[in-house]
Amino acid sequence: MLRGLVIAIMAIDHARDFLMTASELDPMTNPDVSAGLFFTRWVTHFCAPVFVLLAGTSVGLMQARRSPRELGRFLLTRGLWLIFVEVVIVSTAWSFAPTGIDEFGGSIMIAMQVIYAIGASMIVLGAAQFMGRRACLALGLIIVLAHNLVDPVWPTGQLLETGLPLWASLHTQMASQAGPFFVLWVYPLVPWIGVMLLGFGTSGIFERSQEDRFRLLVKIGGALTLAYIALRAIDMYGDPNPWVMQEGGAIATVIDFLNTTKYPPSLSFLLMTLGPAAIFCAYAERMSGFLKDALVMFGRVPFAFYVSHLYLLHCMAIALGLVQGFKLSDFLTVYFFFPPGYGVSLPLVYVGWLAAMLMLYPFCKWVAEVKARKRSWWLSYV
Repeated sequence: MLRGLVIAIMAIDHARDFLMTASELDPMTNPDVSAGLFFTRWVTHFCAPVFVLLAGTSVGLMQARRSPRELGRFLLTRGLWLIFVEVVIVSTAWSFAPTGIDEFGGSIMIAMQVIYAIGASMIVLGAAQFMGRRACLALGLIIVLAHNLVDPVWPTGQLLETGLPLWASLHTQMASQAGPFFVLWVYPLVPWIGVMLLGFGTSGIFERSQEDRFRLLVKIGGALTLAYIALRAIDMYGDPNPWVMQEGGAIATVIDFLNTTKYPPSLSFLLMTLGPAAIFCAYAERMSGFLKDALVMFGRVPFAFYVSHLYLLHCMAIALGLVQGFKLSDFLTVYFFFPPGYGVSLPLVYVGWLAAMLMLYPFCKWVAEVKARKRSWWLSYV
């Protein structure tokens, strides 16, 4: 249910990217952002950390039915497959221009985002899992707790900035030109490896009794959330973006307090998102009804949902653009190059998001039913 919830929330952010008037690369970098737009973006921060953590948790639970060698082989092939999907299928969904984008000098855009981060982290986990859960937990904690120590010395860049050495992409956003390809390194990899190792190392929680895991998840979630508040309040470590009391009042100050760094995910960012997520996960088991059933269904087919929702939203953007009088060719590019004057207001973005969710429901339900009926090996890659 938790995975299904973050998938649905993720689609809000992507609906904003594709459908909103004057969409920004990241509205949280705009000091004049409205509260509505800020919190629309902020709530989607829960998606990537939960998604990556639960991927590690799922791998940990696979140990009961696969040997370490079998699990390592599966993670290697699954990881390589996800990286291929990111490079070829998902990058094309973002641009609809597999032969090149004019704004990038005719280069073919490749965006290394969350699917790449999961795939590469799986490859690392495939080797690390031979050490066992405790060692992976310890290594994950070291990475998550300590990676911000390199902030002052690691080369930092912007998403469209070229010229940095390729290894810098492990801890900063950047771009690189490789022949006909313009590669956007959106998700710096090292911290996400730490998050997946944490998911693997803590997977034993879900092998405990219902009451035990409920108490543990609530305690852990509460501790992480309080740690975030304390660490952010002190503001001496854990995030390179300091907060200050804003002249605009309490709401502006809260916005600045919550505006932690996602690229790469800082310690504060991960505490802020994983703490409440753990608490929700504890109570999700006690919920019931159609909404839970729908979210569980979406959560069982995250790959099918992710790929299909990007293609659907881009098609919706083209349809909206044609209705508004723009040309089809205006939308054969990445959303931040969509033409001036295109798009709808934030409330209508939510209408578009809900319409996309309803359109995707039958397809995702069918995929979930196929995966439940059949045990073909290839279904584990879909």
